[in-house]
Amino acid sequence: MDSLLNNIATEEFWTPIWLSLKVAFIASLIVIGTGLVAGRWMARRKFKGKAILETILILPMVLPPTVVGFLLIIFFGKNSIVGQGIEWLFHQPIIFTWWSAVIASAVVSFPLMYQTAKSGFQDIDVDLENAAKVDGANEWKTLIFISIPLAFRSLLTGSILSFARALGEFGATLMFAGNIPGETQTIPTAIYLAIDSGHMEMAWLWVASIVIISFLMLLLVRGKQA
Repeated sequence: MDSLLNNIATEEFWTPIWLSLKVAFIASLIVIGTGLVAGRWMARRKFKGKAILETILILPMVLPPTVVGFLLIIFFGKNSIVGQGIEWLFHQPIIFTWWSAVIASAVVSFPLMYQTAKSGFQDIDVDLENAAKVDGANEWKTLIFISIPLAFRSLLTGSILSFARALGEFGATLMFAGNIPGETQTIPTAIYLAIDSGHMEMAWLWVASIVIISFLMLLLVRGKQA
């Protein structure tokens, strides 16, 4: 019992938790903004190639995490234009930093936010938006004062699910950000390392922490849907 309490009190236990929450929070902010705009636009537009574009947007949901991690390494690596631009701007590569964990989490959680946002906007009566435009509201005012309030429940659900998905991201994060203690080690990667090294007590503590956080997130979603 004393050993268990000592483990809970150590920095080794809390650092992956705080990092996971920070990564998931920032990734969620990115995903909420991009998913909201993309969902609203796709819900109201018809054009050639829409099915292809939408398939690309939700592709990370079905791709193996290792494939997502591999593509991120290629896209942000030193041999890519994006990777070279980031390294020139910040004087260091983005791979194996906590920002790479944010990017990986945002990519895999984006489809959840996009799908729920799109569904929420599609359920809105178009006549209500058109009436606002007739009264002089532009596209952005209609979105902020009409569309978002009416789709708020769906947007909130998507936000919470995206946060939970970002919190639990493992495969793409491990490949793209690594598993550096105190730098890029999130709860899932910490659990992996603890099991691999035989530290089952720490693994159980981290498992319990992420189960509790995820349970509370899903409970909040169910409460809003009730």
